[in-house]
Amino acid sequence: MSTAADRTYTTTVGSQKLELPLVPLSDELTIALLICVDLGVSFAETAGRELAELMRPSRPEIVVSVATMGIPLAIEASRALGFDDYVILHKTPKIHLGESWAEPVYSITTDKPQRLRMDPARVDAVRGRRVAVVDDVISTGASLSSALRLVRRMNAEPVVIGTLMTEGGGWREALGPDAALVRALGAMPLFHPDGEGGLTEDWG
Repeated sequence: MSTAADRTYTTTVGSQKLELPLVPLSDELTIALLICVDLGVSFAETAGRELAELMRPSRPEIVVSVATMGIPLAIEASRALGFDDYVILHKTPKIHLGESWAEPVYSITTDKPQRLRMDPARVDAVRGRRVAVVDDVISTGASLSSALRLVRRMNAEPVVIGTLMTEGGGWREALGPDAALVRALGAMPLFHPDGEGGLTEDWG
C-alpha cells in the first residue's frame, strides 16, 4: 500500500531497484512514472541486456520499438542480441514518414489521439522477419497494439514483446492472445484514491 504522503513507489526492473514518483493523471488515477530516457546509460545497458535474455528464446531477427521512450531499450536490447540494426516507430509527424504506414494510437499519458508511423524506407528491414516489439512500459496496451498492427501489415511475425514494466492489468485484455508474448523485467500497479487521503494499488 502506498499513501499520498509517500509520493514515490519502490520497484525493481530486473536486477535494478527504482524509486518512482507518483504522478496523478486525474482525480481517480495516479501512476508511478518511469521515464526510461532519464535513467542513464548504465541503467539502459543493464535493462537491455536482461530483457534480451528474456526474449532470446523466441529467436527474433530484429527489434522494433516506439519513440521516444523505447529508443534506449531498442538500442541496448539489439546490441545484446547481436543485431546491428533496429527500427523505431514514431508518434510525432515528420515530413519523411507520410501516412502510408500509420496506425491510430491513444496513450494513457497523452490527452489526445495520436498516430504511430513507420518510415517507408525502413519497411524492408522488417518485412517477412521475426520481430521483437519492445516498449518501456505496457499500460493500456494501446501503443503496443498499434505497433503490432503495423508489423503485421509488413507481413512480419511478432514473436515476442519485451518491456521494462507492465502497469496494472488492462493491457492483457487489450492485447488478447498477444498478451502471451509479453516478457517483462517487472510489474507495477495503477493507483486509485482510498477515500482516506491515501492510494490503493490496482493490479487489474
